[in-house]
Amino acid sequence: MRIGGRPENTQARIVRNSAEGLVVDRLAFGYTMSYDAEPLDKVCLITVHKGTLVDTTDGRHDVYGPGETYLVAPPDRPYTGELRSARYTITMFDPALLEEVAAVGAHARGPVQLTGQRPLDTTANKRLGSTIAFLRDHVLTGPATDGLVVATAARHLAAVALSALPSTATQDEGHPTDSRDAHADTLRRAKAYIEENAHKAIGLGDIAAAAFVTPRAVQYAFSRHSDTTPLGHLRQVRLTRAHVALRTADPQTSSVTRIAATWGFPHVGRFAAAYRRLYGVTPAVTLRTRW
Repeated sequence: MRIGGRPENTQARIVRNSAEGLVVDRLAFGYTMSYDAEPLDKVCLITVHKGTLVDTTDGRHDVYGPGETYLVAPPDRPYTGELRSARYTITMFDPALLEEVAAVGAHARGPVQLTGQRPLDTTANKRLGSTIAFLRDHVLTGPATDGLVVATAARHLAAVALSALPSTATQDEGHPTDSRDAHADTLRRAKAYIEENAHKAIGLGDIAAAAFVTPRAVQYAFSRHSDTTPLGHLRQVRLTRAHVALRTADPQTSSVTRIAATWGFPHVGRFAAAYRRLYGVTPAVTLRTRW
């Protein structure tokens, strides 16, 4: 890195929070600095809050300003650029998560990769930025960085990145085999796996593997034979398990926040709203009631 000019503000601040392979850095520099970096082997997303960042990789001159989120470079490629009195967030995760969350079948052509740096549109940019902000402010710096919560949040970020940025993920209607495999036995195997593993950091790829079909076939099976989606059913099971935990917990030694985090709900407010819709009372009421 090279610092240039005669900066009046020579302050720099870097704060890192990380868990379960998810890394979120908050950075602020009061001056101009150029960089020439080696490959990170991670999906690296940058959200600009103040100032500007300039991507000069391979001769480009792409300028990013406040409110923009972008992919700094493919995981296996070096990159260069310049930051100008900038405050920004860097978020990194394992590229393998893109494969895990992609709803593609065995017919997909090659690995799932992000192929563009800018989000598809302003809505996608906003969605990606708000997801990163939630992870930064509530998941990795919250009262409990539970492994299941962080792993679930990382998968969610990968899914949002895959939908917000250009990628190789196919958008076609799927292979005929997927439709043929979407029968009741597939649904039964998928539900059984979810019931047995709801306490773990599982995703669509894991559920499909347990059912011996593709992720798209699992989605078709739930669509045809159940009034929910695979991940919707997983969320329902976790809500049910959280309900049981609230009923049996000692309110003197436990809390709604802790139980919600144990079952993969990092945002206690959203957990409380979903819980109330299902059970008609708040989680706090259930916890205080002696059964």
